[in-house]
Amino acid sequence: MTNEATRLLIKELLEEKYEQYNRPEFIEDDPIAVPHQFSEQNDIEIAAFLAATIAWGQRPMIVKKGMEMMQLMEHSPYEFVKFAGQDDFARLKKFIYRTFKDTDLVYFIGALQKLINDYGTLGNSFKRFYEEKGNVYDLLVTFHCRFFQYKKPGRTQKHLSNPAKGSAAKRMNMMLRWMVRNDNRGVDFGLWQFVKPSALYLPLDVHTARISRKLGILTRRSNDWRAVEEVSKVLQEFDAEDPAKYDFALFGLGIFEKF
Repeated sequence: MTNEATRLLIKELLEEKYEQYNRPEFIEDDPIAVPHQFSEQNDIEIAAFLAATIAWGQRPMIVKKGMEMMQLMEHSPYEFVKFAGQDDFARLKKFIYRTFKDTDLVYFIGALQKLINDYGTLGNSFKRFYEEKGNVYDLLVTFHCRFFQYKKPGRTQKHLSNPAKGSAAKRMNMMLRWMVRNDNRGVDFGLWQFVKPSALYLPLDVHTARISRKLGILTRRSNDWRAVEEVSKVLQEFDAEDPAKYDFALFGLGIFEKF
């Protein structure tokens, strides 16, 4: 079988699994369930960012702790972040998820508050940085720099990936998928129209990386930014307008089918 024929079979498989797993039924057990509680864009943006921040480990626990964060913010994340004072920050002292501790959450809320004060909304900050840089890689690098410009919080910095240091930035790419893609399937939000879906990268984690290597669309052994670029280039060949849609397929094959 030729390489071209093999690629065609792989694309057909991924298209099939994309159709299978890109459905609202899968929201409940996925971290995207956290922002799906809300209808206002400002709330969705904050909830999506925070849920993505803690999206590693067991999915049910991620969802549980994401919901807990929203409860601590009285289910009004944008209003809470914008107007939080010392008493509000004290409420966050109860939170912990794995290595993401209350001190980390306090810094994240404080930094989000400053971004909102500077740009009006979290989405506006991403829009400004994207317009300045013109590509997702530099957007993520710039956002990381701006997010930590207010203070150097030491260990907290590890909870926001920086592709300039080689990170695959899985959680940030996942949040961008949520906010940018709009295929009217009821899963991704499609709220950030300033980024085209064609510019997105695959949110590469241990599951999507393993399946990608098994299918032969990723050869690099490390799950780093160079691997993200390699596999995303192949996915762009499959669908130049919407390469990140295959995240549903690769993740589904890894998590649900143990492919």
